[in-house]
Amino acid sequence: MALFKKRTAGKPGEWYYCLEHKKVEEGPECPAKDRFGPYTTPEEARLAMETAQERNLEWETDPKWHDKPAPGTPGD
Repeated sequence: MALFKKRTAGKPGEWYYCLEHKKVEEGPECPAKDRFGPYTTPEEARLAMETAQERNLEWETDPKWHDKPAPGTPGD
């Protein structure tokens, strides 16, 4: 008896964006390494790449994540 069953179908209402096929999928059709999600709506899944880009920009410009170098270190 297997401890874990392979989940082949998603729950109703789970939406994913497949990075390989560049399409919205209901339920996980592709491997987890190739998708973003789950999202609650197909529209949210369709906007997955834009959402990721916005979040990356927020992180890159967040001063909390870019401390000033300590005195005497390179980049000072």
